[in-house]
Amino acid sequence: MKKILLIEDDVTVRENTAELLELSNYEVVTASDGKKGVDKAKEEIPDIIVCDIMMPELDGYDVLSTLSEDPTTKGIPFIFLSAKTEHKDVRKGMDLGADDYLTKPFDEEDLVSAIESRLAKIEIIKAQGKDDDLEAVQNLSAFREIMKSREQVEFKAGENIYEEGKSSLHFYMVGRGVIKAHKFDSRGKEMITELYKEDDFFGNLSFNKNSAYGEYATALEDSLLYMVSKDDLRDILKNNSNISMELLQEMGDHLMGVKEQLMEIAYASVRRKTARTILLFAHKIKKNPLHSIRISRADLAGVAGIASETLIRTLSDFKKEGLIEIEGRNVKLLDVHKLEHIS
Repeated sequence: MKKILLIEDDVTVRENTAELLELSNYEVVTASDGKKGVDKAKEEIPDIIVCDIMMPELDGYDVLSTLSEDPTTKGIPFIFLSAKTEHKDVRKGMDLGADDYLTKPFDEEDLVSAIESRLAKIEIIKAQGKDDDLEAVQNLSAFREIMKSREQVEFKAGENIYEEGKSSLHFYMVGRGVIKAHKFDSRGKEMITELYKEDDFFGNLSFNKNSAYGEYATALEDSLLYMVSKDDLRDILKNNSNISMELLQEMGDHLMGVKEQLMEIAYASVRRKTARTILLFAHKIKKNPLHSIRISRADLAGVAGIASETLIRTLSDFKKEGLIEIEGRNVKLLDVHKLEHIS
């Protein structure tokens, strides 16, 4: 019989949930606050932990962080069960390494299903003696398919995926939408360093325990991402040297793109910077470069490395020259060839 640790400060919820889980043929150990929950976890070593967030002594986030630092408990599947429903709360929980996040009031079947799926995954891994389906990846195309079977997260336009200086716990692939990587200088001016479109990988590849993101990543439009934990990614690369080389090559190509962009910013004319940036966005956002792209002037200026006022004047010149059309935030390319050859 599998053992579940239920950490919940509300007596009624704790008792009702424990009864539900016992009826589902689980052994249930309970704790009434975060501190007691940490002690119980180290004492009982449960098969899985279900934990509330808003609790006295230690909240759920602190419980997970504390247990993740202990070698005896860091591998225990962890599910948050909370009344906190805002997207930022869910993201915080998942960024800390939680396996799932259910909101109250929850459906009984959803809770049992979440527990069963996490326990089944552990059993498969143990039976195979390896880290599930990620060890057999032959190339990046296969890896992309594996990523698509992993956790999916959605972000609204303008929402941060991660922030500079925050702990680097996940690696991402774009399923839908466009993501910008960007930094801010000492004056607060934004510099967009890269754009990621469908099937692009992004994130920090360092496996140092204290590694942090070196930039911001923000959705330019409503986006769907697939993500894998850094622990899983490390095992993939360790067991698949061919994947390691391909992934490093792809990430290296992104870095070369950044270097070329910086050279453009340093030496190219304003007209060339603007034209190259429009073409870059057209390539990243739409497969057909003659379709309209919807992008803010601030983001265009951020990639081009010029002031918004300068960019707007240049866009106006391009419009007069018949190179583009502008309708609100939409830019339609009329003459790609001329844009490519602006000096």
